[in-house]
Amino acid sequence: MRTRGIGDRLLFGYVWLVLLWLLAPIVVMIVFGFNDTASKSNVSWQGFTLKWWGRLGDYPDLVNAVSNSITIALLATLITTVLGTLMGLALGRHRFRGQGATNLVMFAAISSPELVMGASLLSLFISVGLETGYVTIVIAHVLFSLSFVAVTVRARVVGLDPSIEEAARDLGATPWVTFWRVTFPMILPGVISGALLAFALSIDDFVITQFTSGATVTFPLWIYGAVRIGIPPQVNVLGTMIFMVGVAIAVVNSVTARRRA
Repeated sequence: MRTRGIGDRLLFGYVWLVLLWLLAPIVVMIVFGFNDTASKSNVSWQGFTLKWWGRLGDYPDLVNAVSNSITIALLATLITTVLGTLMGLALGRHRFRGQGATNLVMFAAISSPELVMGASLLSLFISVGLETGYVTIVIAHVLFSLSFVAVTVRARVVGLDPSIEEAARDLGATPWVTFWRVTFPMILPGVISGALLAFALSIDDFVITQFTSGATVTFPLWIYGAVRIGIPPQVNVLGTMIFMVGVAIAVVNSVTARRRA
């Protein structure tokens, strides 16, 4: 029993060390958003200030890059969620010819390196004569996040009790009413999880975006370009804001799921 207690403490300590290691970069980002630095080199603590939170407009290109990242992520998430939900329903509910090949393609898209996917998408856009830019970034983000949403929704669909939908049809509900009143509410947690995953993958993507961006600059691309001359504190401020929005969405989703349960 004593050995087991020591093992539990070691495991508990190990988990906390891993969590601290993962959270350390985020904490540094938040702290240096309040750094009273006098130059673009925001790497040493020089004092506390709130002025950078009111001076986001000092870098219009940075604000535009963040706007591009957010709008691209929202568009890609919307398109991916609709298509991925339909794919997840089809894969989880039906058996059809070519289903094995479809699964192979989906998991290949998930497991393939971003370098390979970015290069292949760039080749595709060039071969069809499509100029790289905002639209190609959206298309690329939809393509690499679609599989994640489909797999998440399919896992939810597989666990559904079909007798509930059969009961709705027995009571006179049409297929459309059955879907919206019975099926969709049951798969909604999976749809929301897939949408959040797609948004997170899109807003911070760098490699694939670099291949397909053309003249369009997103937040990760702007930071990469600014590293050579120094990253201003406004980058930390905007990163903190994006992080806090993500945390708020996760908290709301968790509270909503608990209330529903």
